[in-house]
Amino acid sequence: MYNGLNWNFGHIVDRRFNPLLITFLLFGLTSLAFAADKHAPSKEIAWSKLQGLGDIEYFQLKNTKPNKTKHPYHIFVRLPDEYNQSEKVYYPTLYLLDGGTNFPLFAAYYSYLRAMEDVPALIIVGISYGNNDWRKGNDRSHDFTVTTIEREFWGGAQIFEQFLSDRLMPSIQEKYRVDSHKQVLFGQSLGGQFALYTSMYGDAPFFAVIASNPALHRNLDYFKQGMKKRDMRPKVYVSIAEFDDPTYKEPTLNWVEYWQKQNVEWEYNFDNLKGHNHLSASPVALRNGLKWIFNK
Repeated sequence: MYNGLNWNFGHIVDRRFNPLLITFLLFGLTSLAFAADKHAPSKEIAWSKLQGLGDIEYFQLKNTKPNKTKHPYHIFVRLPDEYNQSEKVYYPTLYLLDGGTNFPLFAAYYSYLRAMEDVPALIIVGISYGNNDWRKGNDRSHDFTVTTIEREFWGGAQIFEQFLSDRLMPSIQEKYRVDSHKQVLFGQSLGGQFALYTSMYGDAPFFAVIASNPALHRNLDYFKQGMKKRDMRPKVYVSIAEFDDPTYKEPTLNWVEYWQKQNVEWEYNFDNLKGHNHLSASPVALRNGLKWIFNK
């Protein structure tokens, strides 16, 4: 009968109690556990090993305006590789709405754009809500939009723009060497609506805005009003994806057609992106928009 292991172990422990052998067994088990643990996933993420993301910094910032969001904004900053080479150089800065998705996407993509000299050295700033749930503080539907009778919670664009111009942009300029005359905003979908709002009716000191597939389907008439007079209006790049949903595409085409007929001093570029849909167009819109803005 085979009962050697159980009997021997019991015999050793219960009858003879060999301390040296027990120590040896415990050491062996610990070594096996340690060896197995070396292959277990680490709870600490080695961000530096994702070299395409570059040098990333993070802080939180709250809006102090009335009717503000209750949750802080999560601000991520990617510095250009050249940043520490000279303290005399100030950099154009790209602000990304929906930073929770767009920042990791474009912070890595930027390294390719720089390698091919498609864009200048940039400071990239991502503005994130930290989640996709409006119940947990994702207020994009409020922050990025003007009013509409179809959605009572829309209409926070003015307050959000004040947060950008009064809180975030000064904070970034205080912390980093920003070329204050070359600050660019990127927005996709509802973020694209906000990009148009700040250029047409706002005050934030952006040099240019990029609006990728702006969603104007619930408040198109608002964006056909006369523009606010400004000493320096931001340049506007607007992209429309070939296969964008008609719900978004048709109002944007209507808006483009309307403003092309108006006598407005406005430097703009309307771009049709073939083969793309509402979301796949974002990287192309960013690249094309930045190349146009900086004449690359």
